[in-house]
Amino acid sequence: MSEQKALQHIRQQIDDIDQQIQQLLNQRAEFAQKVAEVKIASGEQVDFYRPEREAMILRKVMERNTGPLPDAEVGRIFREIMSACLAAEKPLQVAYLGPEGSFTQAAALKHFGGSVQLQPVSTIANVFRAVETEYARYGVVPVENSSEGMVSHTLDRFISSPLKINGEVTLRIHHYLLGKTSQLNQIKTVYAHPQALAQCRQWLGDQLPHAELVALDSNSEAARRVAEMGDDVAAIAASTAADIYGLEVIASNIEDEAGNTTRFLVIGTQDVGPSGEDKTALLVSTQNKPGALQSLLKPLADSGISMSRIESRPSRKGMWEYVFFIDIDGHSQSPAVAEALAKLQNEASVFRVLGSYPKAVL
Repeated sequence: MSEQKALQHIRQQIDDIDQQIQQLLNQRAEFAQKVAEVKIASGEQVDFYRPEREAMILRKVMERNTGPLPDAEVGRIFREIMSACLAAEKPLQVAYLGPEGSFTQAAALKHFGGSVQLQPVSTIANVFRAVETEYARYGVVPVENSSEGMVSHTLDRFISSPLKINGEVTLRIHHYLLGKTSQLNQIKTVYAHPQALAQCRQWLGDQLPHAELVALDSNSEAARRVAEMGDDVAAIAASTAADIYGLEVIASNIEDEAGNTTRFLVIGTQDVGPSGEDKTALLVSTQNKPGALQSLLKPLADSGISMSRIESRPSRKGMWEYVFFIDIDGHSQSPAVAEALAKLQNEASVFRVLGSYPKAVL
């Protein structure tokens, strides 16, 4: 067989496989629609999006993968398949910290896939408000950066909001300096979110020591504003913002830490069931007395439950009163965790489970 005929034969096989894949995808979407029909007919008030089930499916997909595609790549493909099938059941509205081109938008797409209906809002508080008022079914907000720590605005909203944590997503963050000129020495003012300014502090000090740094609610808002201004201003934002707002990339990867990563939370109203690999987030407070915090955490240690994070924030209810945000491994419905939480609640003056949710898969 000649080389040309061999190539034609291989390409025909690829075309045949593509046709089979397409038929199976449509078949999967049809079954997803049947699931929706059954739930609606039974009169259930249900969420078609099930975070725990999607996490379990993605883990199985990656576990049974034999290559040559990498596990993560196969997982991303199936994320998009599930996103499209979910949209065939019922379109999902997700609010995120905008405007378009933000890292939070990228996190929302990574978690939910490209078939959701994304709704940009101007502040973290407005993301919470969008879900609380049912303008959106879910929201995505930044909560923690690997180099700059917790996002206080997000934590503070949980103190007063009834919303729950339904998932998490991590995203590698590369910062770009964007503007209308390619000349770095022309820049007099830099706009960005406070976290971005902090994550690029050393680079800005070295390269733009005399520039004024102006904090805004989001990096994409900074890019949008710079697009309407002169040549002596710049924004720190994602590379996608350059295309969206017609800006030039002045400098790339200006973050100070090479492994700069941000964790985002998915917020909603539902309780998420166990997926097998879960976290539980708690909001607690205790009496202001010696040893109070140690007594509060003792049930977790006695039960062998791993505490992955603890952060304190002012309660805003009294001077020098604080609440603690605690992340632990495991789901609140598991017997060991449930027993430990019951003991912890007895020691706490304020106790609330913010949510149990699957650990990030992709």
